[in-house]
Amino acid sequence: MKRLLIIITAFVLLVTLSACGGEKSGGSSEDGKKVAILTPFLSSVTTKQMVDTLESLATKKGWSTNTIDTNGDVGALASRMEDVISSNVDAIVLVSTDPNQVKSQIQMAKEKGIHVFGSDASYIDGMTLNATSDNAEMSKLITEYLVEQIGEEGNLIVFTHRPHPGVLKRTEVLDEMLKKYPNIHVITEQEIKVPGPIENARQQMENLLLANKEEGSITAVWAGWDEPAIGAAQAIEAAGREDIIVTGIDGNSQAIVMIETGAPIKATVRQNFEGMADIVIEQMEKVFNGQEVDSTEMYAPAELIKEK
Repeated sequence: MKRLLIIITAFVLLVTLSACGGEKSGGSSEDGKKVAILTPFLSSVTTKQMVDTLESLATKKGWSTNTIDTNGDVGALASRMEDVISSNVDAIVLVSTDPNQVKSQIQMAKEKGIHVFGSDASYIDGMTLNATSDNAEMSKLITEYLVEQIGEEGNLIVFTHRPHPGVLKRTEVLDEMLKKYPNIHVITEQEIKVPGPIENARQQMENLLLANKEEGSITAVWAGWDEPAIGAAQAIEAAGREDIIVTGIDGNSQAIVMIETGAPIKATVRQNFEGMADIVIEQMEKVFNGQEVDSTEMYAPAELIKEK
């Protein structure tokens, strides 16, 4: 009996020590965190660039990720966000989308203690942080360049996608700046479809070229991001129209190659998409460790890339 008591006591002591050792080896407070990444635009080169970086950096932190793409359906984003909220994730990242489209879901997440971050989105109440480029400054950079290249006069086509918060801001800055240049006339503003912005922009540009055949009838194309700029440039080049220049924004690698090889695209503003993802993950780690974010809106630097 005495021997049995000694064995039981030793066993209890061993279990207690093991339990203490397990708690110590549990690692940092963010171990095992679950992060949901949501976007309607994974088909976009730059959006995928951000998502890939977010996934890679999160994995290095020991967090699991679940990426959801609604394939251009912004409306479906709300229901999918509700799904991930119900699954009790620790954080949600909205990539390249307008958070106003999921305003009630953001509040729902906040009530459950789930932090919502934006990457190339915008910031609204209820979110923890948005990391992006300064879209107003990028639009100012590219618009000033374009205005200078056309001598402050001419006929302009605008390719945009106002549902995207970043592109919306760029377009609004363009609208405001053009008020100072009465000799620049906007022939038309066209909404580019997503997914498939290159193909859609090419088709729309082909139609506009047919409707404006005279030399000088179109001076330039201002595109809210690089993919429609690429499509427009392809149509212009195929039509042999050497009198039209194109600008974009993003720093898409295909657009940069076209600038370097003398295509109609003459300039873009290169965003730092990996930098945005870096900011999100860095600030998310702070939150997981019980700290405050540095700011609710943080910018990754951008630069003008132009024809030499």
